[in-house]
Amino acid sequence: MRVMVLVKATPESEAGQMPSMELIAAMGKFNEELVNAGIMQGGDGLKPSSAGVRVRFSGADRTVVDGPFAETKELVAGYWLWQVESMEEAIAWVKRCPNPMVSDSDIEIRPFYEPADFAAAFTPELQEADQRLRQQIDEQQRDQQKR
Repeated sequence: MRVMVLVKATPESEAGQMPSMELIAAMGKFNEELVNAGIMQGGDGLKPSSAGVRVRFSGADRTVVDGPFAETKELVAGYWLWQVESMEEAIAWVKRCPNPMVSDSDIEIRPFYEPADFAAAFTPELQEADQRLRQQIDEQQRDQQKR
């Protein structure tokens, strides 16, 4: 199963406080373990919400709202994409993770939808179109890495 592992923001991460050299090294070691185990498919840290925007949808209207955003506990400071056998395996890996923040923090694990979750609405034609898009993304990423 694929999961997104969300590192929740803290007041320090929202203030732009950068991690120490020790924390960067510890997280690098953890990421290396994930890669070596075949778990990690991607991941990155995110700049504070002051560097971001939200686009609000209301019918046909779109409104852009500049950050920062007030509810730090609802914000994401980073993420991983993992391929695991089960939610229990993902939990076990998160428990091994160094605290990614200088203060208390939370990490949320959310499974991705799989084609079977959509039942009959995800027709064979739509599945084929989805697969073509995923292949195109993979090809674009390979091309970008060659540059």
